[in-house]
Amino acid sequence: MLAPRALARLARSPSAIAGAAVVSSLVAFAIVGPLVARHGPLESDFVHGITPALSPVGPCLEFPLGADHLFRDVLARLAYAGRLSLTISVAATGIAAALGTVIGVVAGWYEGRGARIPWSALGGAAAAVAALGGGHPWVGAAALSIGGIAAFLRPSGGPRVDVDGWLMRCVDVMLAFPFLLLIMALGAALDRTNAATILLTLGATGWLGIARVLRAKTLQVRALEFVEASRALGQSTPLILWRHVLPHVAGPLIVSATVLVAQMIVAESVLSYLGVGVSPPTPTWGRMLFEGQDDLVTAPWLIAAPAVAIVLAVWAFNMLGEGLRDALDPTDA
Repeated sequence: MLAPRALARLARSPSAIAGAAVVSSLVAFAIVGPLVARHGPLESDFVHGITPALSPVGPCLEFPLGADHLFRDVLARLAYAGRLSLTISVAATGIAAALGTVIGVVAGWYEGRGARIPWSALGGAAAAVAALGGGHPWVGAAALSIGGIAAFLRPSGGPRVDVDGWLMRCVDVMLAFPFLLLIMALGAALDRTNAATILLTLGATGWLGIARVLRAKTLQVRALEFVEASRALGQSTPLILWRHVLPHVAGPLIVSATVLVAQMIVAESVLSYLGVGVSPPTPTWGRMLFEGQDDLVTAPWLIAAPAVAIVLAVWAFNMLGEGLRDALDPTDA
């Protein structure tokens, strides 16, 4: 929840108001559009959607945004595609935000300290890796048994690991690959994609920036006096992170997640445009761009409709994120 002072600053921010208004309009259009459209997004109308020259009709009363090359209602497809594109982007952002929060906060908390990993946890991790990697079941079972025996003999034992160093090196390696190139490679590796696989792919690759931001913020928070006092009183690390650290990193998290939604919209559109997104005939904004590029001269509305929707959505979420950043800035009077 935002503090009353932050809400007041947010209400006075022109960029936040404009961004929120456009986002609300797009969401309303995506929800209501398919319900009020005269045709379904996958329905071809060979009576009203075709001209005497056998080309799709342009914007008219029957088809407010015209028809596509298969004589389907562009308005219905645009609204349905917006519903799907926004859902994928928001859900992928939620996954990325959860991963980035956990990794960033843990890395920042253990920076310069390290953590002792119990043998049982290492055995369980080995078993999980063996199972996910398609290895023999007895390999994972043996690893888990060894970890359990070691934990029983030395319950407080286990190697000390530089958690921050390992996590941040993984982040650096993944950041070395361009974001769109990485998700394109993952998308191309999948045989037939749907909304679930796309949002999981985007969420699993989009948490890197959030992790770095929250790690830096956690380094600041853990040095505060009340956090040191909680440690001195013997509170457990999970309790300190939940009660004291997470509330103080929520502001940067909200801002980063809002801006990340815009990046997810672009990423999902690129995947669909290149043919590795949601499989047709399900419409998405990127897929509509791809399908309309051959008719740019004869039917420009096929490109204009999804292009305007993408630009408005990206602009709106960026403006909303900028307004949230100003509202949540603690240095702002």
